[in-house]
Amino acid sequence: MSHLTPEAGSDSSPDASDQRTCPGAPVRSGPCRCRWPGEPQSSQDLNDAATAEALIPRVSDVVGHLDILVCNHAHGGDAVGLADLTAASLDRHWAVNTRATLLLTKAFAAQHDGRKGGRVIWMTSGQTLGPMTDNLAYAVSKAALAGATWSVADRLLDQGVLLNTINPGSVNTGYLDEAPAPVLERFPQQRIGEPDDPARLIAWLVSDDGEWMAGQVLNSEGGFRR
Repeated sequence: MSHLTPEAGSDSSPDASDQRTCPGAPVRSGPCRCRWPGEPQSSQDLNDAATAEALIPRVSDVVGHLDILVCNHAHGGDAVGLADLTAASLDRHWAVNTRATLLLTKAFAAQHDGRKGGRVIWMTSGQTLGPMTDNLAYAVSKAALAGATWSVADRLLDQGVLLNTINPGSVNTGYLDEAPAPVLERFPQQRIGEPDDPARLIAWLVSDDGEWMAGQVLNSEGGFRR
């Protein structure tokens, strides 16, 4: 079994001894880096449509059939509200967060042969749970994924692939080490999410135990109070 995880910043993907993992890299500036033990690292710019379309075939040429795709890449470095919103910012967020995810999923489905265990995980955000006023382009690009989840999942079911989307909430990959007390008070467990939190949910969804879940948008925020 093999899976591909284009990621943003930290390794929050499930890991198993029979899987080759793609630890990933920051995509705020564009690149997705994929590496397997003993193999060279590859840096891919998911802002480029042709690159997104070609990534799955390139990886499957190396590792063979892919069973799992976790789309954990993201662009979110230019957070602005409506007054400062630009076409360029909207295009960047759409290209990386939305378009690349759809193109990766299309290519994954094309190589899947219908065997049991096909899984796709998308990552959205909390835009449906409260306003993200000052991060509008990001919220819109992630809302598009949440909105398209069931439409894409319905088609993938016929190919033996289960798609679900996760909102992981605030996950500390190092940038929230010094979170102020008022922020921590919003979390009932008095801590911010860690990469292992969404990883455990992903690991369950892609396992045999998660085979009855399809087309769902799941909020995993530890009870965060807005």
